[in-house]
Amino acid sequence: MTELVLSDFAVSRGPCDVLRDINLSVGPRECVGLLGPNGAGKTTLLRGALGLMPHRGGSSLSALPLAMRAQTVAWLPQAREIAWPMSVESVVALGRLPHLGHGAHPTPDDQNAIDWALSRLGLDSFRQRIATQLSGGEQARVLIARALAQATPILMVDEPAAGLDPAHQLTLMQTLQSEARAGRMVIASMHDLGLAARFCTRLIVLSHGQIVADGRPERVLTRELLADVFQIRAHISYSDDGPVVQPVGVIW
Repeated sequence: MTELVLSDFAVSRGPCDVLRDINLSVGPRECVGLLGPNGAGKTTLLRGALGLMPHRGGSSLSALPLAMRAQTVAWLPQAREIAWPMSVESVVALGRLPHLGHGAHPTPDDQNAIDWALSRLGLDSFRQRIATQLSGGEQARVLIARALAQATPILMVDEPAAGLDPAHQLTLMQTLQSEARAGRMVIASMHDLGLAARFCTRLIVLSHGQIVADGRPERVLTRELLADVFQIRAHISYSDDGPVVQPVGVIW
């Protein structure tokens, strides 16, 4: 199963619906940016779709057995905390656990996946450093590398660029874009409208727990939508590198 399908999907907290009437399908080679203001339901959608919180309606991911789910989707939550003083390479190697049998040792293929993920995030020289001694941005890159090393058909990430400097934000988004082009399905909850417009093939916008827009960035990120959903004015233009979206003012 390499597709995410949500049908009549809803999540409640107490008597209130955080999400309702969500129907969508995302497939391979899509790099989807999940957008919306704070509290719109982005993280809830990702966690509910994964079966990490109770929900109503159908989710093709949460319906999978746990072991199969771990081999199908790599999940990177917002929290960027590494709890144990392990080497960077050991943290990234945890991404291979879903592919190992009980008591099995990593194979050459596992090591290749680890090496590739370390290299892709610029962490080759960090291999033996203790992960908990790194800066917050460096720890974020380690956890992203762990998700990449998992080598699953689906990659779901919540605010992946948070805490990264501009160069590493661009490198990360280029990596996610490249993974989608190679055949994976990528869904990233994001707040940076410029990065989403530049690197995502599709944007899904949430507002008050519902989908209000879904399509290509140039069709979704209109001045009208940005004003209605985000209460902002924005500069929107197009360059050789793709769409440019820069918030310039607040509408209250």
